[in-house]
Amino acid sequence: MRLGPAHLVTTASRHWSTLCHKICRPLTTQSFSHIPPSHTHHLRTSLPTPSQRLAPVRSSASSSSSMSPPAPAVPAAAPQQQQQQHQQGGGLLQPSKVHISSAFDSGNIEVVSATDPSDIQLRIRPEPYSDVDGRSHFQWFHYQVTGTAGLPLTMRIINAGESSYPEGWEGYRAAASYDLLHWFRVDTEYEAEEGHLVIRHTPDHTCVRYAYFAPYSWERHGELIMRMQSQPRVQLHLLGSTLEGRDIHMLQVGSPSPSKAVIWVICRQHPGESMAEWFAEGLLERLTQPPGSDPQVEELLGGAVLHVVPNMCPDGSVRGHLRTNSAGVNLNREWAAPSPERSPEVLAVSSAITRTGLDVLIDVHGDECIPANFYGSMFGIPAWGPRLERLQTQFSDAMLAASPDFQTQLGYPLPEPGKANLSTASKANAQRYNTLSLVLEQPFKDCVGTPNPLTGWSPERAKAFGAAHVTAFATFLPVLLKERLSKD
Repeated sequence: MRLGPAHLVTTASRHWSTLCHKICRPLTTQSFSHIPPSHTHHLRTSLPTPSQRLAPVRSSASSSSSMSPPAPAVPAAAPQQQQQQHQQGGGLLQPSKVHISSAFDSGNIEVVSATDPSDIQLRIRPEPYSDVDGRSHFQWFHYQVTGTAGLPLTMRIINAGESSYPEGWEGYRAAASYDLLHWFRVDTEYEAEEGHLVIRHTPDHTCVRYAYFAPYSWERHGELIMRMQSQPRVQLHLLGSTLEGRDIHMLQVGSPSPSKAVIWVICRQHPGESMAEWFAEGLLERLTQPPGSDPQVEELLGGAVLHVVPNMCPDGSVRGHLRTNSAGVNLNREWAAPSPERSPEVLAVSSAITRTGLDVLIDVHGDECIPANFYGSMFGIPAWGPRLERLQTQFSDAMLAASPDFQTQLGYPLPEPGKANLSTASKANAQRYNTLSLVLEQPFKDCVGTPNPLTGWSPERAKAFGAAHVTAFATFLPVLLKERLSKD
């Protein structure tokens, strides 16, 4: 039997009435007693009636007098009005609440209270206890806030005064991003008396990430390794594994030769110092430009081979640690006697350096307090003398000429003669190989000499700084090749 329009509409209306009876019966005012009256009113009245959802279909050929008159048309809301309704909680969806999470790669935050957007209280989660340093480190934070577009936020990290470097909060501004690609700085204040780090920001979008510095994820690390291994002058080496089984990668750029200098660049012994891996990415990208396109790369690779370890502490990186691996071990205090039980990361890299030899080592870090890029001196190791002093000075001069972001005025105080800490990578290798071995520090804040109010020190600037080291290495290479002949 062919059904007419009236029969179809009447049948659909009956189905709709039955469905509404089954579904909507529990939606009483009592069921929403915990929701403000304005919201419960909206929920009670916003469900469409059958006549609104299934408007009667009239046929030009026939009509039925038994059909009820059509419901008046309900004009559709204008796009601007729909947007306002959405922002005000229109429709069946209630307004979003502020939600804070850190359950992702390098995430670290504990939520104390998030009920009041103007007084969100947070804590940084400490790392496992470090027996060498005599404390549980914490300073790195990385978390996501959702449901906040246009909502002024005041977030207090209430244990900032107990962090590893509380003096590092002075003059610091937190990093934020909407897309994890572009990071900018937001208003941040350190209340020293209370020990609170206060971050104030009104997000433009629903979801925003905040971090101590722009993170460099383990996934991006994998992409870097895979991308670089396909370059014509690159060889990928797997040096070993971490305590949690993650790979320790080394990228060799150039072909070894007895006549060539051996340069090692190791990054991110302290996992929260993510600018170190951004540095490595910039260095590697310049080294792998098409052969012949960059004269300084050709000059450098003609006389040297480089070994780059982008991330020496993958476990700590993924866990959201500042200074230690998964066991709470500070890798940059393990170089005197690394062990597979405590520091397999250092053992793997140190053993590889033994096999290749060493002419230059740059150990790339980030400093919480000093707003500048600088090298730590080799002064204080037993082998310190005119030759090492000359190498250090000439390489620093090459770096000054290569990058406006480098300086020599700010840095660490010198130790007493013969009292340098030989458990650190730079000092241990300078002493062992009697050659240039420096720790490089980048700021978590900004560069005082070349400030950028929008981004502070950033991934882009760290990458450019890494690329500038190609120029410094190439300039320094003739000196290095001459001086390596005079090693004791």
